[in-house]
Amino acid sequence: MLYKTLSAAVYGIDASIIEVEVDISDVKTSEDHFHTVGLPDAAVRESRDRVRAALKNCGYDIPLAHITINLAPADIRKEGSGFDLPMALGILGAYGGLNKKEVPDCLFVGELSLDGGVRAVRGALPIAIEARTRKISRLVVPELNAREAAMVGGVEVFPVRSLIDVIHFVNNGNGVHPLQVDRETLLSEAQHFGVDFKEVRGQQTAKRALEVACAGGHNILMIGPPGSGKTMLAKRMPTILPPLTFEEALETTKIHSVAGVLDPGTGLVGVRPYRSPHHTISDAGLIGGGAIPRPGEVSLSHNGVLFLDELPEFPRNVLEVMRQPLEDGTVCIARAAMSLTFPARFMLAAAMNPCPCGYFNDRGRECHCTQAMIQRYMAKISGPLLDRIDIHIDVPAVNYKEMRAGSEPETSAAIRDRVVRAREIQLKRFASASRVKLYCNAQMAPRHIRTFCELSADCERLLERAMTQQGLTARAHDRILKVARTVADLEAAATIEPKHIAEAIQYRTLDRTFWA
Repeated sequence: MLYKTLSAAVYGIDASIIEVEVDISDVKTSEDHFHTVGLPDAAVRESRDRVRAALKNCGYDIPLAHITINLAPADIRKEGSGFDLPMALGILGAYGGLNKKEVPDCLFVGELSLDGGVRAVRGALPIAIEARTRKISRLVVPELNAREAAMVGGVEVFPVRSLIDVIHFVNNGNGVHPLQVDRETLLSEAQHFGVDFKEVRGQQTAKRALEVACAGGHNILMIGPPGSGKTMLAKRMPTILPPLTFEEALETTKIHSVAGVLDPGTGLVGVRPYRSPHHTISDAGLIGGGAIPRPGEVSLSHNGVLFLDELPEFPRNVLEVMRQPLEDGTVCIARAAMSLTFPARFMLAAAMNPCPCGYFNDRGRECHCTQAMIQRYMAKISGPLLDRIDIHIDVPAVNYKEMRAGSEPETSAAIRDRVVRAREIQLKRFASASRVKLYCNAQMAPRHIRTFCELSADCERLLERAMTQQGLTARAHDRILKVARTVADLEAAATIEPKHIAEAIQYRTLDRTFWA
């Protein structure tokens, strides 16, 4: 007696269709012989106990027999508990408990509880995308996964709560109705923020730097004493970034779904991610990893902001592994069994104190750190990593008058309008003149800089003076030009002017030894 059902396994941020074959032997036995083959992991092998208990508690007492379940193709490793539901259906079908001999147009995924309930699994969105690609018209998923799966058009998504619901659906085709969602409406409803820049008093220079960073997609480092508002400013960065397009939202949701951090109540990531890991994070936690690699914080920040507070407190090896993702926008994790690539196109925002005690050059408190202590503290961040951060900005402590000023600070909506206009200028420029898809100035390669960042004689002299006096590297030279191009875009200027170069140079605080 053989019965086949379809399920799916997730690898990286993509899914593969898996055929679940269940064979039950007629040979009577006094012992339970329940074997799962096809490279299952521990969670898949443990399914036999969950499946038997769920079937029994739903009124189906399965006698002891030789049960063999094959997960094909057998050369791909299977992990997770999402195969419980198709296994249970396969056993019922093999015993003749289902009216249909097979259900080739339907894919099943879900974890079973011991009472027959269907629990949520990871990766429902990539599974739905793969089902559409393979022209599988129906998808049965746990109720908590239904909204994210329904974001994919072309597939009917049926949410279920229990194994009994699924059995009735297969036998009679009723009792469960496909979930319909308005994707564009859901995206617009999800785009709301709980914070705003109007709540930040003072710090006009830092706000301007953040506006420039968001307009050009530049990485930014904020340096200032404790309590100056660095974290408060960073948390509001997503509020001034351009809204997510539906394609970006789907791509971001896909990563969060695979990682198991997606809010089931929304089903879609509607705002740009903001991730702020603690400085005790490991390199695998930041980049991703594991026996079967999973996305790390840099991938969870894809299309959003990764904020590293107290930057020098992060282990140096953890910071260094970010260098390649910052350049390429992807993370490749190689293991003996597989090699997976995760997207990691994010904006890096970091904050640090100017010295170990935090009060170097502070107007209100005295710093007790020696020059050697400050140098050791700053040396925790490597030069190559600093070169990949376009903007370094001082964030001094806010004085009393600024905190109690009667004027209302500018809102995030007003700043975002300027950022969006600057991004539109960049998209138009790159669409007509670049073969490679570029989204912002920060992604320009050297050949793009030569094309789009032409300088006048006055700009050349100003930049040469800065390079000579501050000992800037070639990478810092390119960063200054990119930032200057963004400053010009914010003013809708066709060419880069000396004032744009001057502002960009002032955003290289850690490179500046003196400026006269």
